[in-house]
Amino acid sequence: MAKVSDYTILIIEGGRGDHASFGEELQEKGYQVTKVPSGSSGLKIIDSVEPEAVIIDAASLRTSGVRICQSFRKIDGDLPIILIIDQAVTLPETIDANLVLRLPFTIQKLVNRLRAYQPTDEKFILRAGPIELNTRTHLVTCNDHQKKLTPRLVEILAVLIKNNGKIVERDPLFKKVWETNYTGDTRTLDVHISWLRKAIEEDPRHPKLIHTVRGVGYILEA
Repeated sequence: MAKVSDYTILIIEGGRGDHASFGEELQEKGYQVTKVPSGSSGLKIIDSVEPEAVIIDAASLRTSGVRICQSFRKIDGDLPIILIIDQAVTLPETIDANLVLRLPFTIQKLVNRLRAYQPTDEKFILRAGPIELNTRTHLVTCNDHQKKLTPRLVEILAVLIKNNGKIVERDPLFKKVWETNYTGDTRTLDVHISWLRKAIEEDPRHPKLIHTVRGVGYILEA
């Protein structure tokens, strides 16, 4: 099971006069928590936060939370959504939440339910030779050195690892990582490759892992 410190939660929570903040309690348990006061503010930052789960404390917002759930489900069909409501709230038969919790309950019950959605690290690990890449935490380990990569560097390295020992052509790699069909200027790819070499090579000027195949692309030989 992944460490809770690697698990990011976006919680939508208003002021609570009758109960401690679930966001603060989860932080005390070691989770990485981003707290916002409304569904709209949560939607604005979801791409930058990249949460593993969203908790909608509708009881603290004095709403059913149904529309907020719908909004987040439209953004991400696989994102775990936990809805917290008061006992008296009536919900429709179908709702865009993975789990509904009715107050009152303990923070431990919430933590126990969250564990069901916590991924194991192993499914996010890619390996080739001395390289180990965690695509969820963006950490790469190579020869006992660890470095956190940007999302694009993670994508590039993931492609190279999956094609270890094979030439990866420049244009298809650029199109995939930058999500574009324009390949008129792929010099930015060269810059990212140089950054990647600095992260994993013992001597980036004389790389032994990522090699350039002139006029074609790159090859990882790990």
